[in-house]
Amino acid sequence: MKILIAEDDQHTRSALCEVLQSEGYHTLDAGDGKTALRLFEAHQPDFICLDVMMPQMDGYEVCREIRKKDEMVPVLFLTAKAEEIDKVLGLELGADDYMAKPFGVREILARIRAITRRTGLLKKVSGLDESFIMDDLRVLPAELRAYRGEEEIALSLREVKILKLFWQRKGKVIDRNTLADEVWGVDFYPESRALDQQISQLRKRVEKDPAQPRLIRTVHGAGYRFE
Repeated sequence: MKILIAEDDQHTRSALCEVLQSEGYHTLDAGDGKTALRLFEAHQPDFICLDVMMPQMDGYEVCREIRKKDEMVPVLFLTAKAEEIDKVLGLELGADDYMAKPFGVREILARIRAITRRTGLLKKVSGLDESFIMDDLRVLPAELRAYRGEEEIALSLREVKILKLFWQRKGKVIDRNTLADEVWGVDFYPESRALDQQISQLRKRVEKDPAQPRLIRTVHGAGYRFE
């Protein structure tokens, strides 16, 4: 899933790219409105984070042009302007949501997850539609969440891809190379340590007892396996 980040502040733009990439998204970034529009036309991103106050073309104008070409792509406005009139204008132009700066990492990730659930975006672009069961865990890929009984567990796009891979290959050992190819892709190959840390963090979220995992078990010297 490709996300276009249009933000004139380089620090904010870089931080957003880093966070979203760590969650498993592919990112495009632009520092001004004209570049954002050019990237949209060239790459057709699946989701857009759009700053309102940008040089050359402001976010409102960029949104107008995008909506002429695509009425469905989700747009999340980012702005330091908090006046109600700006929120109304943004939503009237076809934005799906509106966030005022400053905002936290968890907040923007939650907002993106909420929009993708509401619009069915992941089902459309990633084929992540079929729910599945791993032991006592029910995973809903298109909603980026899982349930253990009544407990809801929020998941990142990458975490969903990892769980689905293990579910699809139940009983088979998945080595680190295969896991990296299938989940991270050939354009970004993680170090073994980073991959193992990702598995460790995922276990903390989905295992009843991370010290004695039932869903993702280590096969020493070979990789991981879901029984």
